[in-house]
Amino acid sequence: MKYLIVGLGNIGPEYADTRHNIGFMVLDELVKQEGARFQSSRLAYYAEVSHKGRTLCLIKPTTYMNLSGKALNHWMKDLKIPIENVLVIVDDLALPLGTLRLKPKGSAAGHNGLKNIEATLGHNNYARLRFGIGDNYPKGRQIDFVLSKFDKDELPELPALIERSIEMVKSFAAIGTELTMTRYNK
Repeated sequence: MKYLIVGLGNIGPEYADTRHNIGFMVLDELVKQEGARFQSSRLAYYAEVSHKGRTLCLIKPTTYMNLSGKALNHWMKDLKIPIENVLVIVDDLALPLGTLRLKPKGSAAGHNGLKNIEATLGHNNYARLRFGIGDNYPKGRQIDFVLSKFDKDELPELPALIERSIEMVKSFAAIGTELTMTRYNK
């Protein structure tokens, strides 16, 4: 069984390790742990890892955040992966840092990457792992906040949160959305 795991982010060194790139950061760590490698491919960096007899097809779209749907749609069709086996890892302003939520579907909640995926697919019935980045920014400074790096006091929390995200990705592929939600959503 194949699963498409999509980490959202923006390519380029100026975006590395920013809040908006947490999807990339989770997949980078997963690939590193598994001894795999990302390769530049059509519309994304692509890597494959195995978990409990399942193939996790990992992509980091190279389309920039606002066109993430183009990459997701291409790889879903190319690899013949049904929508129920797709998981998108996304930063979420509405959740405090330290909160991870798996959802079977939902609104884009103003997130440009999710808006584009929804527009491309024509629906929002795909699972997403929402990684809370908090909302500690002055009014009107949302873009600056999501494109900023994590604060010094937040950095010590990241490794454990990324590790937990990886556990949730593997659980999604092994036991499905509902059981993973029961186990990990608090």
